[in-house]
Amino acid sequence: MRAIVFSIALASSVAFSCQTFAESFSGANYKASDLLSPCQESDNDARWGAAAETECEQYIMGFVDALAEVGAVGSESGMCPPVQNTADEVRWAFMRWIHADYTDRISMPAADAMLATLKEHFAC
Repeated sequence: MRAIVFSIALASSVAFSCQTFAESFSGANYKASDLLSPCQESDNDARWGAAAETECEQYIMGFVDALAEVGAVGSESGMCPPVQNTADEVRWAFMRWIHADYTDRISMPAADAMLATLKEHFAC
């Protein structure tokens, strides 16, 4: 009987912790500061910079590709991301955009910050 109660308690705690883990990494909780950190570290850290750059640029490429997939890039939307070297150019534009008004922009959702960056720096 104790084994059954223990198993149920363990399963409940695992389910709860998985839910909490998933919520902590949901898009709504991913802030501009969370994306800015690996974007900046890619240039500042000789040891882990390549990994940080990959994290940053994979988010950016996923974001830009998702917008393209739903038809939200091009002359109709007013956003035309660069065709060549997209990840790096958007990364630098994102960092410049955040630092232009750091206090107000750092706590924004990362998706909103990326969208604003694309609209401002890559207008058609």
